[in-house]
Amino acid sequence: MLEELWEVVDADGAPLGRVTPRSAPEFGPGEYHLVVGTCVIAGDGRILVTRRAPGKSWAGRWEFPAGSALAGESGVLAARRELAEETGIDLPVAGFAPLSRVRESAKLFDLFVVEIDAVREVVPQPGEVDDWAWVDADAVFGASRSVDFALPWLPRLDAVERLVRGRIDCLRG
Repeated sequence: MLEELWEVVDADGAPLGRVTPRSAPEFGPGEYHLVVGTCVIAGDGRILVTRRAPGKSWAGRWEFPAGSALAGESGVLAARRELAEETGIDLPVAGFAPLSRVRESAKLFDLFVVEIDAVREVVPQPGEVDDWAWVDADAVFGASRSVDFALPWLPRLDAVERLVRGRIDCLRG
């Protein structure tokens, strides 16, 4: 298997002209790599969450389908690829809307949202995802959160709660 390479970008996401290997990433001050996630919202307002497989960091904890952009890959293409790889849900890139960017240590985390007509069956990627669920927004956001998200996700969720709830309200009319 080929070594996964990440594009090194500045704080605005602009490429700095070099890549770094996933196995031994090197970032200087003000340097990052792009990580993406996708919030999939079904027509009934439920949101797709996936559970991290054993052997991964934060194993057994939940998240939205996510992963690192590969060198030369745009954020939206990475989000589409990661969603398809981890869940078997392959959607047109035109349906992915940027929602938020959170700056973290050595990573820029871009969250996209995609709306689909109805919940779909998920085909979890072995070694990455070991379970999945369609849940309502209250299970994901706010004080009533009942889904046990991986710790890195908590500030990301706080950053997008209002935006996601707004999209769900629009779907419900």
